[in-house]
Amino acid sequence: MKKVLVTGADGFIGSHLTEMLAAQGYHVKALSQYNSFNNWGWLEDVNCRDSIEVVSGDVRDPHFCKHITKDVDVVYHLAALIAIPYSYVAPDSYVDTNIKGTLNICQAALDNGVSRVIHTSTSEVYGTAQYVPIDEKHPLQAQSPYSASKIGADAMAMSFFNAFNLPLTIARPFNTYGPRQSARAVIPTIITQIASGMKQIKLGDVSPTRDFNYVLDTCRGFLALANCEEAIGQTVNIGSNYEISVGDTLNLIKEIMGSDVEFLQDDQRLRPEKSEVFRLWCDNSKIQGLTGFKPDYSIRHGLEKTIEWLVRPENLSKYKADIYNV
Repeated sequence: MKKVLVTGADGFIGSHLTEMLAAQGYHVKALSQYNSFNNWGWLEDVNCRDSIEVVSGDVRDPHFCKHITKDVDVVYHLAALIAIPYSYVAPDSYVDTNIKGTLNICQAALDNGVSRVIHTSTSEVYGTAQYVPIDEKHPLQAQSPYSASKIGADAMAMSFFNAFNLPLTIARPFNTYGPRQSARAVIPTIITQIASGMKQIKLGDVSPTRDFNYVLDTCRGFLALANCEEAIGQTVNIGSNYEISVGDTLNLIKEIMGSDVEFLQDDQRLRPEKSEVFRLWCDNSKIQGLTGFKPDYSIRHGLEKTIEWLVRPENLSKYKADIYNV
């Protein structure tokens, strides 16, 4: 039974990945960011709490990283600051967590002889598409401090493969959505406002397009890459090869929820003009060729599952639908 470490396990994707790994029989060490409340984030809600080892700490500390990677076979490195608007006001914290945190995990994995590292990237590193669909050779464009920090983190991770032969793969998921996603993201923002009874939905620009992926498909992509020897030293997109605008996503959610809400543009939700990523559409042929991976969930099916989870009172109560969350 392999022992795996999931950093960022207390977050949206990390908590689902933790559940999936535990269900497949892995011994999971799940890292939750330390806080004085001993709160484990979304790990409080997972169905495998009794079968995983939860540790609290911070990837910004290299000594801690060396400690938690001992006797670990595989590291899934998801810990990161990901909110784009917050990166405009606190960019230094993104360098510390995303770049230095990645350095610390890679160095610790190398020192402790970890057999596989899956480092999490993001489609935001591509910026607005210069061509579509976007393959792994697309130029990288730092259109926000967040995307710049992830470009730096990816380069740091790959340097450990090139310089030290660390068996590492960069997994580059496109826009993941599903249960437990932060209210700062557009899909839960729409659903929670409708579910809270609002008649007018506040959003930013609804013209950008995205390649949305249900969270369980993203997690399956992570596992597929970790089990693929040919993926070592590679950067690999995880996506659906399906493009939809934010506006059309809003209308699809309205249809599924039977809502007649009106859309209003909220200026504080707009990105600076040069910072907005207007088009993302994933070419997923590389991961299909390497692993045979294809997404299981269509956008409609994934949205139905997400809505079903979010409208439950015990879940909806955790979201502040009337407050803009950066």
